[in-house]
Amino acid sequence: MKRTVSGKRKSRLSDRSKGRTSKAGFAICVDNREYPASLERGKVYKVLADSFAHSHGLIRVVDESGEDYIFSQKFFRPIILPKPIIKALTSGT
Repeated sequence: MKRTVSGKRKSRLSDRSKGRTSKAGFAICVDNREYPASLERGKVYKVLADSFAHSHGLIRVVDESGEDYIFSQKFFRPIILPKPIIKALTSGT
């Protein structure tokens, strides 16, 4: 864990739980009202690392066609999956 200026430890998990991550991984869609044709609420999406998008409050996700798109982070929550699930979701990619 990194220490902040105040000397307190800053948990990486706290950033992830707030939807603030630029790392690759997975996220679940929690709101698709603005993009009902593009996003499926409750669906798990693969996230691609994109520091530029992250710095603008955006997240880059991959859909079932393999194409990646950028959406507001407000539509997603990052999730941590067990390694066997990650392997199953990423096999063949």
